Amino acid sequence: MLLAIDVGNTETKLGCFADGEDRVRHTWRLTTEPRRTPDECSALFLQLFGQSGIAASEVSAIVIASVVPKLDASLEVACERSFGVAPIFFEAHRQDLMPVRTERPEEVGADLVAMAIGGRARYGCPLIIVSYGTASVFMAISAAGEYSGVAIAPGIQVSIDALVGRTAKLPQIALEAPHTALGRNTIEALQAGIVYGFVGQSEALIAKMREDMGVEARVIATGGLADVVARHSRLIERVDPYLSLEGLRLYHQSL
Repeated sequence: MLLAIDVGNTETKLGCFADGEDRVRHTWRLTTEPRRTPDECSALFLQLFGQSGIAASEVSAIVIASVVPKLDASLEVACERSFGVAPIFFEAHRQDLMPVRTERPEEVGADLVAMAIGGRARYGCPLIIVSYGTASVFMAISAAGEYSGVAIAPGIQVSIDALVGRTAKLPQIALEAPHTALGRNTIEALQAGIVYGFVGQSEALIAKMREDMGVEARVIATGGLADVVARHSRLIERVDPYLSLEGLRLYHQSL
């Protein structure tokens, strides 16, 4: 069994793939905590596997995409302790599944290229993938299947936290769109501005990227807050939460 781990700035996703299968069997989401020790990581692994009825001995390979370097050493030790397996770290500029046509490929996040590889395999190309996480990231995969560029905007939750933190009387809100953009109270006004505002931002960036790419690329959303925008967007075809895990599976398969 392959264990794929995507360590993002806010959340860490884990997924297990049975040998010879391309469908993720089990998935978990954890808060990313850079200060976790190897013991804490190991305890979490064993707890998750125990609750899901999976023996740690079933894991025969582990691949990790991480954008949190402080956590890498703890994860490596924890994997060896918990599963008896040394993990392979996926690096965007060292893989050869997808050409990265940016000026500095070494600066591109491993998670983004893993998503791009997974998205291209599932949906073909040209393709635009929008990841709604700590940042809202818009990735372009060309008709030739290359990672050709990216746009990065502040994430939804980051924007909410910044607004509430600087405005004493504004409450935290549920990310739900009201029936109208004409908010009749503070909560509706915030929901309208945030949800419809991010929908508008997304559609404007997608339209501009399509124009610059010269094709009507398909659009797939991923990330923890993808549903918030996708259900109100005319351009996002579907939400796929496991693109990065699929990309890691394909990378391991290519080794």
